[in-house]
Amino acid sequence: MWNVRDDEPQYAFLNDKETAAVNYYEAPVDLIARTGGAAPLEREMFINEEPGVGCNPNRNKQHAFHFTADNCIGCHACEAACSEKNDNPPHISFRSVGYVEGGTYPNFTRMNISMACNHCDDPVCLKGCPTGAYTKHAEYGAVLQDPDTCFGCGYCTWVCPYNAPQLDPVEGQVSKCNMCVDRLEVGLKPACVSACLGNALNFGVVENTPENREQAKIQIPGFPDPQITQPNVRFQQTKKMADEMTRTDGMPIKYHKQEDGNYQPVVDQKKGKATFWNIKKLSSRENPLVLFTLSTQAALGIFFTVFIGSRLGIDSLNSLVQSVMYVPLLLVVLGLTALGLLMSTVHLGKPHRFYRGFNNLRHSPVCREGLGICIFLTCVGLHMLCVLPENSLFQSLFGSELIPSGMLLGTANFFGAFAIPAGATGLYYMYRCYRIPARPFWDHAHTGFAFVGNCLILGGVLITIIGVATALVDGETLGNMLDLTALMLMVGFTLEGLGLLKHSKDMNSIQNEGAASHYIQCTTFGKSYVTRNIVLAANLLLATTLLLTSPQGVMGVIAWVVLILSAVCVSVVGRALFYVLVVPTTMPGAFFWKNKDFEQHAKDIGLAEMPQVGVVPDNH
Repeated sequence: MWNVRDDEPQYAFLNDKETAAVNYYEAPVDLIARTGGAAPLEREMFINEEPGVGCNPNRNKQHAFHFTADNCIGCHACEAACSEKNDNPPHISFRSVGYVEGGTYPNFTRMNISMACNHCDDPVCLKGCPTGAYTKHAEYGAVLQDPDTCFGCGYCTWVCPYNAPQLDPVEGQVSKCNMCVDRLEVGLKPACVSACLGNALNFGVVENTPENREQAKIQIPGFPDPQITQPNVRFQQTKKMADEMTRTDGMPIKYHKQEDGNYQPVVDQKKGKATFWNIKKLSSRENPLVLFTLSTQAALGIFFTVFIGSRLGIDSLNSLVQSVMYVPLLLVVLGLTALGLLMSTVHLGKPHRFYRGFNNLRHSPVCREGLGICIFLTCVGLHMLCVLPENSLFQSLFGSELIPSGMLLGTANFFGAFAIPAGATGLYYMYRCYRIPARPFWDHAHTGFAFVGNCLILGGVLITIIGVATALVDGETLGNMLDLTALMLMVGFTLEGLGLLKHSKDMNSIQNEGAASHYIQCTTFGKSYVTRNIVLAANLLLATTLLLTSPQGVMGVIAWVVLILSAVCVSVVGRALFYVLVVPTTMPGAFFWKNKDFEQHAKDIGLAEMPQVGVVPDNH
């Protein structure tokens, strides 16, 4: 338990004499009522590994921060107190202070914002975390995270709209605000609240408006849509602000006042409309995920096409399945899937804890994605072992008497058939992983179009290469094989193109962080983006031409080589853009490591090598 000092000031103590029955979202404030009485009233939390139950009479009520923006002077005392109590390194801060500003001299206005975890009623971090490191407690409604369970995938940092979970690239794990539950147990407010010089921060049972406050709003300029997570934070802001408030960090976002008084995020074209290549910036810390998604989708595209197509009686695929090259094709599928899983593991902050990725199958799409892909890999491997005796090369090496021909075909078909729903499940939840309201640029049908399109494109490319090898080994003509793969490529490019057109139209018409991502896409990466789309359209035209004309000889070979190489480039560049462009719905930050422009500036001039600055190079 936290030791209360003899001279603890009165303002540091909680003071909730009465509490509301329900909160703004019509949920009971009494957390025992929410669980139907399943949670015990006097459950020990073992804070700091110590047994015992505190003296707080409102222990099982949902608590919340209250922030009075009019009082915040931007001194960052709350940040310092939080970091000191939690012994955080310089580059990690559970609470941060940013600000928005607007107007012109002499009517310039600035509003500071202090933000930490909001211990939401619907915590998306808890649902997203594959390791089950998060728990929503019936004590105080605290959403607590166990860093020792975390393996550092960072997915919770993607889904949280408030940038509350902090991924430490040095330690390779996430940690976050714990509501100072050890202080709450003995009746004290959190450390950040007690340290606030301007009396801007307060804390208590949710919906209890602090003394000398008249508002308990759920929104403030710069604060993301509260319907995403139903956060437990309330605001007061009474001073008049400009109709347009801008951020002081690198995000191309500003906030425009609506008729109802709330502020809507809109694009701030602060860096102009000039377009650039920025090829080097396409490389990011998410490169392993680029390889994971592309290689896994290629594997799914190959196996789905060959296995299902051969069962539907497509002659060219039947010939491929019956040829000596079918086992090498399956080895390619296994190799690509294994590479994808390896890359997803390499992306973790603590790769040796990869086995914890299935702890939250009930909620996390990351768990379901991984499980689907793992089952797909296993089934394809067993399918390959069962068809191995039918392979002529295997028979020539070990003889046909070792395992009689046809003995395992039924088992092979079973495993092959089971791999289809497993792979489809993995692909679906791969798509669901990116339907994140906190990242509007990803939260669009285009993500699904791109993933399915890449299955067809990369699957078609590799089937073409394996088909050519089959023709060379067996001395047969490619015949309908090239027509089939040209059709696959054509459909894949069409899906990608339709998704891009719909995505571009929607991102241009909305006013949120997705529109800001599209602005970056059309400016910072404008030349790369346009060139990639031109090549995609040219590939569609070329694939259609090859399908309709089936050219032979040298010109046909050249056309196919060009199509294959450009198709791979289109997929890689498109997926790299997918990861580097996203602008999350984070709170406006303007202080050191929270400011992305400062972070880049620190890296450019060498400040990032000084740990006291609080900028850590990308280790994850």
